[in-house]
Amino acid sequence: MTRTKFVEKLLSIIVPAYNSEAYLERCVNSLIVAGNRVEIILVDDGSLDRTPEIIDEYHERFPEIVKVIHEENSGHGGAINNGLKIATGKYIKVCDSDDWLDFAGLKRLLDFIEVQNENDTELDMILTNYLYDKVNSRHNKLIHFPALPKNKIFGWKQVKLVLGQYFMMHSVTYRRTLLVDEAKLQLPTNVSYDDNIYVFEPLIYVKKMYYLDVNLYHYFIGRDDQSVNEDVMLRKIDQQLMINKRMIKFYADNIDPKTALGKYMCFYLEIITAISSIILIRGKKEQYLDLKRNLWQYLKRKDEPLYHKLKHRPLGMTVNLPGHSGRIVASGFYRLAKAIYGFN
Repeated sequence: MTRTKFVEKLLSIIVPAYNSEAYLERCVNSLIVAGNRVEIILVDDGSLDRTPEIIDEYHERFPEIVKVIHEENSGHGGAINNGLKIATGKYIKVCDSDDWLDFAGLKRLLDFIEVQNENDTELDMILTNYLYDKVNSRHNKLIHFPALPKNKIFGWKQVKLVLGQYFMMHSVTYRRTLLVDEAKLQLPTNVSYDDNIYVFEPLIYVKKMYYLDVNLYHYFIGRDDQSVNEDVMLRKIDQQLMINKRMIKFYADNIDPKTALGKYMCFYLEIITAISSIILIRGKKEQYLDLKRNLWQYLKRKDEPLYHKLKHRPLGMTVNLPGHSGRIVASGFYRLAKAIYGFN
């Protein structure tokens, strides 16, 4: 009797899916083409449409590639937590169900991981490019990292980014054991914006990085119901602030600001805190301005040196310009940034 040889999956791709029947197939079809080198973990987050049936059909058709989880609704973070529990791949990538991966980019990523395995090289994080695919837009905005070292392993001292850039979930592929065994990552459940925690907290375990300059992730934006839609963000501002405050506390409790890692994580916090602040400013009501003041006071209580540093950096200065006219200027800078970077 012959035994089937176990082949380690190079990459586990976790797909959180909630009421995703309209676009789930586009996402999964972009992953399936990678074949047996990937493990696709489809997580039905208590969907009320045909998502559960679609997911089960993929498992029946591709049992060696597709794993399925059906869970009670616990949000994006809960879906990733449960996906991590059963993942077996060398590396982990999260792909939201309304997004998709480029076939050529995915093949190059898998080829690259295969070569690293053959050379017994273990990386902590692989960085790739992503594109904003906007509804009704003719042109996609490419986000890449031209200042990062190319064709070499590097550490935090070599990380250089331009203003407004940071490593989003779309650009990050983590080593699985870093997330599961070292960081012991547990994302908050039933909230939006947990992807910032997914990227931020494990960074303290990252020592060896590689920038693979390929266009991999297609980030589909512009739907009215999307969590990054400005109106939706304002309705969910309590969730954004909870995530922001958790990041502040994590930094205050764990990070040495004098290190290269500390400087990058400070830069990351500057962006997230500025996003929270500008959404509150654009809410215009006094209750939102009170929440903004509360956020900055929380930062001051947790880490006063960080508070002063962020308040005197470009984004912090912009969102803290005094008075009504200052808020108009801050809002104008935000609209300009949207036009340049193509988000929301």
